[in-house]
Amino acid sequence: MARRPPSLLRLLLLLLFLLFLPPLLQSRGCSPCFWFATPDTVQCRFVVLQEPPAELPSAVRNLTVVGANLTVLSRAAFAGGWEPRGWARRPLLHLTLLALLRSGIETLEEAAFAGLPSLAALDLSHNPLRRVSPGAFLFCARLHRLGLNGALTDGRTAEEVLGSALANLSLARLELAGNGLRALPAGWALPASLQELDARNNSLRAPRPDGLAAPLLRLQLAGNPLTCDCPALRPLLLWLGNATWRAPDRRELRCADPPQLRDALVLRLRPRQLQCLEEGAAWELLEPVGGPEPKELETVSYVFLGIVLALIGLVFLMVLYLNRRGIKRWLNNLREACRDQMEGYQYRYEQDSDPRRASPGGL
Repeated sequence: MARRPPSLLRLLLLLLFLLFLPPLLQSRGCSPCFWFATPDTVQCRFVVLQEPPAELPSAVRNLTVVGANLTVLSRAAFAGGWEPRGWARRPLLHLTLLALLRSGIETLEEAAFAGLPSLAALDLSHNPLRRVSPGAFLFCARLHRLGLNGALTDGRTAEEVLGSALANLSLARLELAGNGLRALPAGWALPASLQELDARNNSLRAPRPDGLAAPLLRLQLAGNPLTCDCPALRPLLLWLGNATWRAPDRRELRCADPPQLRDALVLRLRPRQLQCLEEGAAWELLEPVGGPEPKELETVSYVFLGIVLALIGLVFLMVLYLNRRGIKRWLNNLREACRDQMEGYQYRYEQDSDPRRASPGGL
């Protein structure tokens, strides 16, 4: 029987693969492949899959597929299909992470991920999803993270593509970055348990998060072309209120319109820039969030430093002036001491250079 490699070596191989996998996946020219990991092995195969991989080890924990051609995921697609008696043929009881990246998936049929009872993280990013069955995620009771980055790019809204497929899940994080969305998903289309919604790099100009039902939701909005005027920004800022934890990337939000405010940080704006003086009460409450501009802080710092240095110089000059007599006396004493020292050197030089005064030992 072949000896299994030491567990430390297996762990090292897995860590190295995970280290180099993200740069590989970010490149659009990466080689089609799929890889899986079990407690004992890590395998990577460079093939173009036309259907979900068959005969995976029952102990598989992580499965990643890149660059496949999986147009339709039918019922229990990764568990060997669906038995007529009502269960998956080959359930993968330990699979917790499933990533299907750039795999051409267009349709998710009913119970597409059945037979994966431990599935906690599913990534369907960069697949051209066109139809998602309302029960596509049936039997995914432990699914907490779903990635749909760049998967809803055909111009339709999230509700039109996903419908109510997510409503009954226990998701904690949903990723919808890079989908060109013009509006946030409606509250009814999102699970009540949702804690994080990643909506970065979309086309949101006037997001209205007040319609989101989840009370503890954290919303990421960086990279959206926000319109900075009263009607557009007021719902977002009022939703933030004093709970700034709701937007972890709030300091990165920038304006796209109007032109005079382009690239300005939203939290650095003032009501007078937005022409919101008629709504002073609400805007004054939110105004302190931004604080002064970085350039203003830098200018104030330099001015303060100059004042401090000027005061130090003034004190130094004042000390010199008040002690001018003592300094003059000290300089005179120093000059006399130097003169006496030089005269002593000159006398010894004259004595040593006179041959008549040379000692007998030197003759």
